[in-house]
Amino acid sequence: MNSTPAIDEDRALVGAVLAGDTPAFAGLVRRWQTPLVNLAWRFCRDRGLAEEMAQEAFLRAFRNLAQWRGEAAFSTWLFALAMNVYRTELRRIPATMQSLDEIAEPADAGDAELRPDASRRDEALRRAVLALPEKYRDAVLLFYFHEQDIPAAARTLGVPEGTVKARLFRGRELLRSRLSRPKPARTAARLTQHPKEAR
Repeated sequence: MNSTPAIDEDRALVGAVLAGDTPAFAGLVRRWQTPLVNLAWRFCRDRGLAEEMAQEAFLRAFRNLAQWRGEAAFSTWLFALAMNVYRTELRRIPATMQSLDEIAEPADAGDAELRPDASRRDEALRRAVLALPEKYRDAVLLFYFHEQDIPAAARTLGVPEGTVKARLFRGRELLRSRLSRPKPARTAARLTQHPKEAR
């Protein structure tokens, strides 16, 4: 694993916590709280719930800290753990997500980025992403919205890179079937690109 100041600091903080310095965990929370809350928000679209889900992820990380072997970056382990927590938490909440077939297609806004309904188009896109089957949704969220590259997304999801690419391809196909328009919003257009084109 490559070493950077951030990785080294994470490793030092984890070591301190495991050695009995429990307050050192606050340093890990400060570093990763915003990314974890943002990731949770992509799943649930509710800031309060996202904060609760991130808190649960940190609690789970604290309890299982000794399981991090240091073979990958601490952030990779933390995000993989958080993804599992978020999936579990969402399954406990009464389903409010629509199926892809129920998502209303956004009206053709022409030059969408200069029109008020651009935000409605983006919201339709976000709802369509959340309505994807779990394995495609997770890959799309990590790659396009959380800006993880293919290798990082593969490590977070615990699957081979080829599987991530396949899931992104299928996810884009499902989204394209609902959201394709002659002049789609920029975000929608990016989601229909091949991962290599999108980076």
